[in-house]
Amino acid sequence: MLLSLSVNSVESIQAFIFYLMQYSVSNLNAFILLLTIGYSFYCFTNNDKDFINLQDKNNSPIQLISQTKGYFYINPIISISLAISLFSFAGIPPLIGFFAKQMVFSAALDKGYVFMVLLAILTSVISAVYYLGIVKQIFFDKPDSQVNPSLDNTELTGTILNESEEQAYSYQPGEIKLSSSLTVTISVLTNIILFFFFAPSEWLRLANILALIMLNP
Repeated sequence: MLLSLSVNSVESIQAFIFYLMQYSVSNLNAFILLLTIGYSFYCFTNNDKDFINLQDKNNSPIQLISQTKGYFYINPIISISLAISLFSFAGIPPLIGFFAKQMVFSAALDKGYVFMVLLAILTSVISAVYYLGIVKQIFFDKPDSQVNPSLDNTELTGTILNESEEQAYSYQPGEIKLSSSLTVTISVLTNIILFFFFAPSEWLRLANILALIMLNP
């Protein structure tokens, strides 16, 4: 984002605004997903030594990357959504984060910032290693968390609102149930990140209008 601002052209400001928009969407999705993962861990126990020593586990259940180990085996959908957000941060095509970085690099190259673009690509590769490390722990490591044995015989209940009717249902503590509002929010944000390239015109047009306003107040 600093690179796009330093170029100071219509294209770079447009790239800056678009990068800010997509980064906000990806960050919001990742934040909500981490809250959801933390919420789901209230029915689980973790015997990892670092987790046991955490001071504020109840109010902030996700504090360590190691806590996400093997989460794919607990909830595959949430894990895939989080991986999509992380891949977008890393700039993996065809996710929205790739197009944002491409716009910034293209605007910088047009102004001759070759060295800065190479440096930005290098730092993007380095950051991608860290993102992929998290994805590896989520999908390929075995989980340290397991359902709390004291809840083995516990049955949780909920209610489904179907038009004018209420339907009660029950589920086990290990089965993660999300509210409809949370499910819709995660679905919308993840689909924006994943399928942006099918309909990019509105986002790009908005970024272009804002760039023109900023350069021509």
